[in-house]
Amino acid sequence: MPIGSESGAGLAPDPVPEYAAWRKGVAGVLAKARRVEASELPAEPEHLLDETTYDGLTIAPLYTRRDELPEQPLPGAFPFVRGGSATRDPQRGWFVAAFAGSADAAATNQTILSWLENGVSAVSLGVGADGVAIADIPTALSGLLFELAPLTLVAGADVAAAADQIYTLLDGYQLADRAEIQVGLGAAPLTSAFAGTADIDTEQAVALASRAIARPETVRAITVDGTAFHNAGAADAQELGASVAAGLAYLRALTAAGVDIADAFGQLEFRFAATDDQFATIAKFRAARRLWARVAHVCGAPAFGAAPQRAVTSAAMMTQRDPWVNLLRTTLAAFGAGVGGADSVTVLPFDSALPTGELGVSQSFSERMARNIQLLLLEESRLGHVQDPAAGSWYVDSLTDELAAKAWEFMQEIEAAGGYPAALAAGLVAERIAETAATRAADIAHRKTAVTGVNEFPNLAETPLSEQARADVSVARYGAAFESLRNRSDAYLAANGARPKALIVPLGQVAEHNARTIFTANVLASGGIESVNPGPLTVDGIAAAAAESGARIAVLCGADKRYGEEAGAAVDALRAAGIDTVLLAGPEKSVAQYSGTQRPDGYLTLRIDAVAVLSQLLEKVGA
Repeated sequence: MPIGSESGAGLAPDPVPEYAAWRKGVAGVLAKARRVEASELPAEPEHLLDETTYDGLTIAPLYTRRDELPEQPLPGAFPFVRGGSATRDPQRGWFVAAFAGSADAAATNQTILSWLENGVSAVSLGVGADGVAIADIPTALSGLLFELAPLTLVAGADVAAAADQIYTLLDGYQLADRAEIQVGLGAAPLTSAFAGTADIDTEQAVALASRAIARPETVRAITVDGTAFHNAGAADAQELGASVAAGLAYLRALTAAGVDIADAFGQLEFRFAATDDQFATIAKFRAARRLWARVAHVCGAPAFGAAPQRAVTSAAMMTQRDPWVNLLRTTLAAFGAGVGGADSVTVLPFDSALPTGELGVSQSFSERMARNIQLLLLEESRLGHVQDPAAGSWYVDSLTDELAAKAWEFMQEIEAAGGYPAALAAGLVAERIAETAATRAADIAHRKTAVTGVNEFPNLAETPLSEQARADVSVARYGAAFESLRNRSDAYLAANGARPKALIVPLGQVAEHNARTIFTANVLASGGIESVNPGPLTVDGIAAAAAESGARIAVLCGADKRYGEEAGAAVDALRAAGIDTVLLAGPEKSVAQYSGTQRPDGYLTLRIDAVAVLSQLLEKVGA
């Protein structure tokens, strides 16, 4: 039932009789905020508070019994929305995974064993170009109890040779029930082709899967890596839709090679990104299971639709600036993935966007913090003790349903283009994702979407980054545009001994300028520009303040009424004092009566393209 519906004559009683009173209260608050009469608002004023996701889904401000959906089957039953397994160990919850893979196999082995003693329960091993040499795999995995700790390879184009080593190692491993051993070979040719990373081709992946099927262990050869789409800027439904389309392409390739459909499903697992939007992440993993279950049902194998899900905290959401905030981001992401039912979760270290040691902390410290985020959730918060704790949440159930439908639409668009390989070759997948990435980048540039420590509440006093860190563009992080501005500021600081600066000119009493002064300092700092604030000024005091500051940029801050009285003279005074660029914090209409040299050169408002404006200011001072 739509959230705005009302009961009345001939209709069933409203399941939420208090809703009308709540709506009236919302109308009162919105009317006051907008300075209008409540009668001037729409009939359903709560929808003025709706938000739209990058997938085009509408998020309502309140979910009630009006939004209730039929209860999904229990975990382990089709369509697996509530979990892929009915017998998940409540003492373990999900697997705590971590990546290891330095070129030193002995050191890698010591790291793995130490992790396993301190809470890690699943291992991702980098091999070949991504880590240890293929011949050194036995050394790296010495002492690993395969039946207790699932193993996943990250081997790229070396995966076939790495699989040979793993099989040789397992052949000498003694265990009665060999199906307890879980190995993911990690071949991902279709998603690697999108990301532009080295991998085997699909034909080789099919051959690898055929060998894996014959093994007595539980070996899955192919990973559908949704993080490739996410890191390129995909929205959640795009990540899921493209992943399902890639999964379908793998199924077709496997069955065309004579693999039974049930065995084909048994060769796939999925990897998805978990973000700091906890509810979206919960819904993503639940929706992903529904989607793949639907594929299995259509293929006539509904019992095999619960493919394992590997969660990795988003690399795109991580920041180089104020990186300690990443601890909060990854905590929310791990929470969302765990509650959403991911089988394993990898938390990236909080400084993963920086070169090792950039912050003066050891790699072991960063890895320990990442590990302990999950252990706090599992051991102290006991999140793993309940399967699908979000079930019954009107919001989560609704979001899961809508997200699955939107992802299915994207998958169908890819299928209509000839399937994943054809859509990829035609550029359709990249084009759709690029559109979303551009929209998100614009929202961040206009500070509509906040990235704490980057475009909101930046810490300009933090230690400048090294040249190596400033040159790292390996991942298109959400805050990259602002971080690039900060990099220019750091370079300017290194060359000149001081950061680019701007004079803030507060006009009138504190109550008049305080909000705009704070806003201005925050915006300038997000671009690496230091604010010089001498305190409230009169027009007569501007020249001295400008001379003392040494700044070439100034920003007037005050109330609109004050601008009408003093802005023209203040601009003249600043220009006379040698200020090259004069900006005004506020709308252009507040100084509409001025002309010529008394007009400011630009305006700082809430929705400016801050990246563009700040870049121009940096150029003006030579940064």
